[in-house]
Amino acid sequence: MTILLLRVPPPSPTIVFSYSSSPRSTTRSLNLTRRVRCRVSNSTEVEGASKSEYKPGVLDDFFMQSFRNKLVEEVGSDSDKPGYVGLIELVKLLLLKSRTRSETNDAAVRILKSLFPPLILELYKLLIAPLAQGKIAALMVARVTVLTCQWLMGPCKVNTIELPNGEAWESGVFVEKCQYLEESKCVGVCINTCKLPTQTFFKDYMGVPLLMEPDFKDYSCQFKFGVAPPEDDGSVNEPCFETCSIASRRKLNSGECPMA
Repeated sequence: MTILLLRVPPPSPTIVFSYSSSPRSTTRSLNLTRRVRCRVSNSTEVEGASKSEYKPGVLDDFFMQSFRNKLVEEVGSDSDKPGYVGLIELVKLLLLKSRTRSETNDAAVRILKSLFPPLILELYKLLIAPLAQGKIAALMVARVTVLTCQWLMGPCKVNTIELPNGEAWESGVFVEKCQYLEESKCVGVCINTCKLPTQTFFKDYMGVPLLMEPDFKDYSCQFKFGVAPPEDDGSVNEPCFETCSIASRRKLNSGECPMA
């Protein structure tokens, strides 16, 4: 499997959007899934933190534009801001459009799935994932992640992780300081558009269990390919940063932001 097989999507029309702060936009209905929340905490950005630097590669513009075009298709409009800032604005719009965590997760998974050519995911899950009890598939996706996703997350490297059975695999990816979280300044963006859907995507469509462990104090993140996430994952209920633009503008009397 190679990320170079990504389809080049057609350009999407640009439509300038703005966020509404009307009461109607904050009204959210509940279904059987838990409501998506992002509570405001007293935490702020990392002390002395400077944005992680990554020198873009030859294909990074292609990867970013492909991802952005799929976001535009999902949300129905584009940001007037260029580059990574515009990308993060679209991600926030994806949150604003979704009423529940489940809706956001499903939309993000659709975007990830659409980036791959037909049959690639099915063949990988059928032919590669079962080999060596999943070890080969886990090692492969860890290396492909480092090669193709630093434009999104920032500098990262393959590392060794310990599995629940005590084995050690070089199927981890350590992100030194996640650019996605750093730029969005929102725990809800991290959890609901990255962590949860990415875990779901790799397990359901590639046959590779994945646990992602973001650290909201230093913005680092540990990917553990080959490790299934726990049923009770405390990180999904982390309070958001005071600097979160969604929480600061949309918070309710309870201090909870229903958008993130």
